[in-house]
Amino acid sequence: MEGVMGSTREALVEAAAQLLDEGGVEAVTLRDVGRLVGVSHNAPYKHFAGKQALLAAVAARELQGLHAALHESLRRKQLPPMALRTVLHDYIGWALRYPARFKLVFGPWTVDSAELAEAAALTQTTFVDLVASAQEVGALPPGDSVRLASLLRALTHGAADLALAGHLTADGKGNATPEDLVDDVLRHLKSAATSTG
Repeated sequence: MEGVMGSTREALVEAAAQLLDEGGVEAVTLRDVGRLVGVSHNAPYKHFAGKQALLAAVAARELQGLHAALHESLRRKQLPPMALRTVLHDYIGWALRYPARFKLVFGPWTVDSAELAEAAALTQTTFVDLVASAQEVGALPPGDSVRLASLLRALTHGAADLALAGHLTADGKGNATPEDLVDDVLRHLKSAATSTG
């Protein structure tokens, strides 16, 4: 029975993600999610207290996917600087491919979700560990790894957001893609690390 409940919950989350992709947060209703999955209009309430809880589950799944990509990059035993670059480029690719999911994950939350908090903490910890590894090999300057990870994430997030809004393109505004800016900042940070080393 638990497997069926789990698979129904997963199907509801997937349906919500599809509706989110098609029409944003406003397009996601528990009734429509249930209809897409082929269950009664009350069935989603057996898994989620309401729309915010369902959206938190979608956001948690997206963060789990980002963590899996981060973990895969580390598993391939890439050198930390290359793994970091890959992870940041992958993050941009995800944001540009799924803008509504990107905005959902990093938007404001009015519901407490242990699942979402756990996924966010795990992803953040793994990313900070990767930044620390890049610092250890001299690809990034020494210092507070958490703060440096926040700097890199803020630049990457902001660049993706600007590109989504049409304010950053290689042949127009900004004269760069988000990936170009990530590469620029990594190059500048490596130069700073070399000059302080």
